[in-house]
Parts: sequence; C-alpha cells; structure tokens
Amino acid sequence: MAVNRKTISEIVQERFETLTRAERQLANSLLENYPVSGLASITAVAKKADVSTPTVARMVQKLGFKGFPEFQGALRAELEAKISNPIVKHDLWTQNAPDTHVLNRFADSVVQNLHQTLAQIDPETFDKACDLLGDPNRSVFIAGGRITRTLADYLFSLMRMVRPKVTLVRSGASAWPDFLLDVKADDMLVMFDIRRYENHILRLAEIAEEKDVRIVLLTDQWGSPIQKHATHCFNCRIEAPSAWDSIAAMLVLIETMVAQIQSTTWESTYERMKDLEGMFDRTGLFRKFK
Repeated sequence: MAVNRKTISEIVQERFETLTRAERQLANSLLENYPVSGLASITAVAKKADVSTPTVARMVQKLGFKGFPEFQGALRAELEAKISNPIVKHDLWTQNAPDTHVLNRFADSVVQNLHQTLAQIDPETFDKACDLLGDPNRSVFIAGGRITRTLADYLFSLMRMVRPKVTLVRSGASAWPDFLLDVKADDMLVMFDIRRYENHILRLAEIAEEKDVRIVLLTDQWGSPIQKHATHCFNCRIEAPSAWDSIAAMLVLIETMVAQIQSTTWESTYERMKDLEGMFDRTGLFRKFK
C-alpha cells in the first residue's frame, strides 16, 4: 500500500499554472465536489465543466494517467480511502506489511507524513493564517471532532498563553449556539476534521461562514468538505500502519503556528506569559528546585 502517494487534487493544484484556459476550467469543476465530480462518464464530466471531451482526455494525460479509465480508478481508490473505517484500514496495512518491527514502520510513516505535509505548505499562506490568528482585534475559536478535539484542546492551551480572546468550542452541536452568540464577522475559527469527516463539524463551519467568520482548517490529504468554506486550508498527511490515522503532522503544524504567532507578537506575549508565570508561582503549581 502506497502511503504517501499524491492525491489527484494535489497534482491538479501543483500543475494548475501549466494548464490551458479550458483545462483550468475543467480542473475547477473537478475540484468543486472532489472526488465525486470526476466519477461520471467522460461526456458528463466535460458537459458539467462546459469543455470538450478531448479536453478531458488531454488533461488527465497531463496529470500522468494513460487515460480516463485509469484516472477514474485512482479517484475511486481515493474515495474508498476517505471513507475507510479502522477495520478496513488495519486490513489494508497488514495485507502487505513489511517484515520489520512496528516501531520502525510507524516511525518511517510519520516522518514521511511530516516531510510531505510541510513541503506542500505555501509559506505565504502559512504566514497569512498566523497573522490572522495573532491579531488581537479578532477573537479565536477552536473546534475539533471526535479524535481531533485533542488537537483543539492542545492548541487552545497554547494560544491562551500567547494571546487573549481564545475560546475552545465544546464538542457537540447542542453546545454551539452559546459560542456562536459571541462570534463576530472576521473573527477566527480554527477547525480540525479528518476522514471520515463529521457532519456536525461541517454544520458549524457553514453557520460560521454565514456570520462572515474566517476559518482556518487543518484536514487530511483528501480534504474535508469544510475546505470550501475555509479562508485557509492546510492538508496534512495522516496515513500510518495502524487501524487509526496519525495526527503527528497536524501536531507539528499547530506547534509551528504557535511558534510563529508568539514570535511576531512577542512584546505583548512576553508580558502575558510573565503575568502567568507569576500566578503559577503564587499557586505553587509547579515544583521549584532550590
């Protein structure tokens, strides 16, 4: 099983500037409801994008496929991967598992995930997202899903030390109205969503967008449906030799974001952290060595 092969979406975005006008029109159509948009007949795909059938055939070859059937086969494999449950993922990994210790297999996978994730992030996009999250005039809300809420909680703990007006959104749709009451236009909502993509997280994103909130999304290589609502989206590699996905690359990314934010806001962050350390000392929270 190829762990770190690029998705068709990633290939399209990498090669977008090399495409003709008609091919770009087709690419945008394919990415609109990806990957389902590419699973119809070649005639239907061309009609939806308002391009010719030969344009579709040429573009899939530019993307590295021998023809449209091979292109659709890759899309179906991606769709299957997106909706795979832990049992299916486990069976896929053990089917062709190399004869090495799991420590080595897992470490190799995580390192590859991290390298590919960071290599594909546009530094300018990263900086813009961090600038928005560090803006003291904006409130920051953070929301995660069933598994990714651990990342949301960790990011909240770090951001609270760096800046004020940071809120962790409690899990469950029943808790959201209380938070959404305080959300204003241009506030920030950081969201985590990985396969199998949670419907209630999507609903929150839709409501937030209606209120003109800016969304920073951390998702996997296939992309959560939330990405069409996001101001900035970061696709992180998550596959690992396990029944569960690895969030290690996401963890490094949010730590890097916090490092960037505290660096650019250090003057105010320093005073905030100094006050916090003083309170830690008064409460005796941490052990002091004398």
